[in-house]
Amino acid sequence: MPSMLQVLASKGSQVWSISPDATVFAGLTLMADKNIGALLILENDRPVGIMSERDYARKIILEGRSSRDTKVRSIMTTRLVSVHPSDSVEHAMALMTREHIRHLPVMDGDSVLGLVSFGDLVKAMINQQQFTIEQLERYIAT
Repeated sequence: MPSMLQVLASKGSQVWSISPDATVFAGLTLMADKNIGALLILENDRPVGIMSERDYARKIILEGRSSRDTKVRSIMTTRLVSVHPSDSVEHAMALMTREHIRHLPVMDGDSVLGLVSFGDLVKAMINQQQFTIEQLERYIAT
């Protein structure tokens, strides 16, 4: 099973982030521009939370608040669950399932190496399974 480091090597390690003092609207605009579902929230270059589409739906739309007037700080998820670069895809998927989250920062100590989504992990598993199938087919054919 691939590690988080291998997943990042495949998908890239670009992490899009925003300040907790930015407006939710600015965060949504960035997510739309980058076609992503979550942003890491950094304060003084340290991760302090994450804002996802789910946070927006539940804490802005359903509460009738304005994304233009609301700061990211007031809706971000502050309990930051992360994985280590050596953790396996299987471990990360189990963690996401248990915690009911769709995005995980990959961290080595205080350093953010990347951000993975559940979709990234599914893709990594499919690629690994395809590789295994190809190897078995070659083995059987010889």
